[in-house]
Amino acid sequence: MKKLILNILTVTLFTVGVSAQETVYPAKDYKGLLFITNGKVHVGNGEIIENTTIQVNNGKIEKIGPNLPIPSDNVKVFDAKGKDVYPGLILPSTNLGLKEIANGVRGSNDFEEIGEYNPSVRSIVAYNTDSKIIGTLRANGILLANITPEGGTISGSSSVVQLDAWNWEDAAYKYENGIHVNFPSFLNRPNRRGFGGGARTEQPDQTKLALEKIEEIKTFFREAKAYLQEVNHKETNLKFEAVKGLFDQKQKLFIHADQVKQMYAAIDFIKEFGFDVVIIGASESYQIADILKLNNIAVILNQEHALPTAEDDDVDQPFKTPAVLQKAGVLFALNDAFEEARFRNLSFNAGTAVTYGLTKEQALSAITLNAAKILGIADKTGSLEVGKDANIVVTDGDILDMKTSIVKYAFIQGRLVSLENKQTELYERYKYKYNIK
Repeated sequence: MKKLILNILTVTLFTVGVSAQETVYPAKDYKGLLFITNGKVHVGNGEIIENTTIQVNNGKIEKIGPNLPIPSDNVKVFDAKGKDVYPGLILPSTNLGLKEIANGVRGSNDFEEIGEYNPSVRSIVAYNTDSKIIGTLRANGILLANITPEGGTISGSSSVVQLDAWNWEDAAYKYENGIHVNFPSFLNRPNRRGFGGGARTEQPDQTKLALEKIEEIKTFFREAKAYLQEVNHKETNLKFEAVKGLFDQKQKLFIHADQVKQMYAAIDFIKEFGFDVVIIGASESYQIADILKLNNIAVILNQEHALPTAEDDDVDQPFKTPAVLQKAGVLFALNDAFEEARFRNLSFNAGTAVTYGLTKEQALSAITLNAAKILGIADKTGSLEVGKDANIVVTDGDILDMKTSIVKYAFIQGRLVSLENKQTELYERYKYKYNIK
């Protein structure tokens, strides 16, 4: 009996000392003053302020400057001396919380709907705040994400969430900021059925098929426009109602496209419908950067660490494209859509862009303020400025550098959020097993 009691006590003490991810709760609202002192502040708009204090009041940035007076009572103070202070990073297009195990467990996935035209699908209601992946993103400085549906021709609407919440209602940061459309490819894919002696089948004209599909998409929006101009409806059409925000520009049209021909087709949607268009993917955008700028089209570069779209492109072209867009004045954000790493390398993608032509502050803007502008949330986040939400990351080392970046603190709307996750749990577990101090 004594041995049993001792074992129970041992297990209890271990459980208290090393908390599992299931006992990491969303942070409670913090009311009152909070100070982050003596840090090197990277504002997010290209500006750096040395040895500076940020004063937060009820979750909002109230003051920024050196030598701010700090009351002696009822405040929290975090000393950032020798550390870097950044805006919370923003993942601008992701299936986070919709897809847990990509190619294994169907029950963990809820990222696409049956059918081709699903504008009324709302990704936010399927968002799983208990995803094990979310904690690993916070630990890498990613505090907000745009949750994007997939599949079909029109996938549905995306919403921005903050990554520390009990449920999707708590997580919602901006509801239904845009509708997502997948453009057809203009490229003929090689037919390899004849390999090994079999007869090759004739290739269809992919350009003709793509143009027909794009005309079909236009027809949908023409019908939606006519429907929305009617004063009274005999019947409610949920699909047409769902795209109303595109016509009054309360929402953006996110077009998933990589090829130049697809992007030219996107320009037609602006000319005919007046939509506010964002291109997601855009791997060939460097070829028409000036045209994108002329038509005020923003870009989300979906996956920088990838091979180029065309066989005759430079193999490092995806690394160089951000600098081309920057030079042309195109508003762009960087993304991380790499399924296997589950999006945590966003800041290191930006670091690669620095090696290939961006300055560090330009690369930081591409994962903070630029992303906020594209997603329609720049009025309250994306940079460390007075009046904005206190979405703040404090690091040892350069957040863009995989070798030196260690996130020490993360705040979402002034709440100090946990950096524990499944990986830190396993780290502590095996330290305990092998008695590593």
